[in-house]
Amino acid sequence: MSKIVKDTENQLHSLVTEALGKAIADGVLPAEPIPDFKVEVPADRANGDYSVNAAFACARAFRTAPKKIADAVSNYIDLGDSYFDSCSVAGAGFINFTLGDRYYADILLDIKKCGKKYGSSDFGRHKKVNVEFVSANPTGPMHMGNARGGALGDCLASVLSMAGYDVSREFYINDAGNQIDKFALSLDIRYQQLFLGDKAPSLPEDSYHGEDIKERAEEFAKQYGDSYLEKSEEERRKALVDFALPKNIQNMKDNLAKYRIKYDTWFHESVLHNGAIDDVIKILTDNGMTYEKDGALWYKNIEMQTKLLKKAGKTQEQIDRLELKDDVLIRQNGNPTYFAADIAYHRNKLVDREFEKAIDVWGADHHGHVARLKGALEAIGIDSSRLDVVLMQLVNLMKDGEPVRMSKRTGNAVTLVDLLDEVPIDAARFFFNMREPGSTIDFDLGLAVKEDSQNPVYYCQYANARICSILRKMKEENIEPRDCTEEELMLLKAPEERELIRHLSALTDEIITAAKDYDPARITRYAVTLATLFHKFYNACRVGVDDEKLRAARLYLCCRVKDVMGIILTEFKITVPESM
Repeated sequence: MSKIVKDTENQLHSLVTEALGKAIADGVLPAEPIPDFKVEVPADRANGDYSVNAAFACARAFRTAPKKIADAVSNYIDLGDSYFDSCSVAGAGFINFTLGDRYYADILLDIKKCGKKYGSSDFGRHKKVNVEFVSANPTGPMHMGNARGGALGDCLASVLSMAGYDVSREFYINDAGNQIDKFALSLDIRYQQLFLGDKAPSLPEDSYHGEDIKERAEEFAKQYGDSYLEKSEEERRKALVDFALPKNIQNMKDNLAKYRIKYDTWFHESVLHNGAIDDVIKILTDNGMTYEKDGALWYKNIEMQTKLLKKAGKTQEQIDRLELKDDVLIRQNGNPTYFAADIAYHRNKLVDREFEKAIDVWGADHHGHVARLKGALEAIGIDSSRLDVVLMQLVNLMKDGEPVRMSKRTGNAVTLVDLLDEVPIDAARFFFNMREPGSTIDFDLGLAVKEDSQNPVYYCQYANARICSILRKMKEENIEPRDCTEEELMLLKAPEERELIRHLSALTDEIITAAKDYDPARITRYAVTLATLFHKFYNACRVGVDDEKLRAARLYLCCRVKDVMGIILTEFKITVPESM
């Protein structure tokens, strides 16, 4: 992992603190404690590579004008053994610092030294984190939301892992409850219709009408004929589910594997029905958080939410506007609700399996479920801050400027399989991480298959391929990349070279920020900018110059760009072509 950037920022903080101390010792500044101040990278580097707000932070404590404090820092600071070349004061007291040649050289040497670990850090301190994503019902095909959730969850897990967390990817299989009952009914009616025709019952409006249900019923009939018409409804439906559900689950596993997603755990909801849900119900009841009404058992959501919201500073009037409702835990028929299973599931993650953090990736339509689940966790004695929910917005599938709505398989929605048949997997994984989760995505099918610079994933891959082309051309002239000394790399002084190296140096911080914000889109944007800056460098700075040392330094820079682009694309499971 790289520490140069953070060490440089810490070094600058120490140098400014020492300069203030010297100015105080000489009586130039008052003998007061030095307040904390920030070291920042300015948006505009015209005045310097770093700025420090020490003059403004100290002004009140020192009862001195910021400009005088800034001038004192500039006069007393010793940059001799640092990465900085100069210190200047601007305006009312802005203190700016410019990095020297050695910094840029050492960044490139550090990338080579770190290898595939460049950009990684120990920020997460190896905390155990569970990332649960997709978790589609196994009663039908995965849809476009699952396609986005798959790419988002998988790349988020990669970002967290690079930031030093111990990450486990998980899929929650809803193989119990109401949706399975509905699945059984739908299969049963489709099975009967194959043999009884008009005499068979009609499919209810709220059941599953997709072609996949017909296909599973036909497969069952092909194997067992009409023999199950003689069986009881309960036996027939159980047989149909036992036949169809494993096929659907395997189908999901195969499709997600094609999407390059490998889960550490496939967790079955049915496991929770063997005591875990009962345990949660008992805890809630013992804590006075349940009551019986109309033959069902209810959770006191209103009471818990009111308590938490008041603690957060909300007024009763604000709370009343939310129109909170209590939730059923056990139905009149004795079956637990999905909500009861969900509480038990998160207790399993956070208590039984001891994850320090559970991160769920949900569709934005589940936003109302977040507060009540967090409240229920508090009600069973679990700190709800240990659960974070990433809500992702919808995907609008576009082609030739028009929305695409129909699926050739189900007749009502575009499926994950449809998408992967239509566009390259690289494009799907990259495009779904081009915007933060809370933004709606317009997925352009036409752009996804384009092989030009307008396609962002192609643009990034082309940067890598172009570097490989440069290396091949150099090899034809018997020129190979070689290790360079710090002095040789200090020859890289062109603005385009410096800008490119500065961007390379930012990868670790970008990954940490992406992990903090649960936003892997930061890294795809970083990759696009890296490609842009490389192409800019390539057009401005000829690599195959006659000066052997400068040529070697530029080849070294090309190789380090290739290293970093390879790290990003590989972590996001996107291919890294050497020719295009």
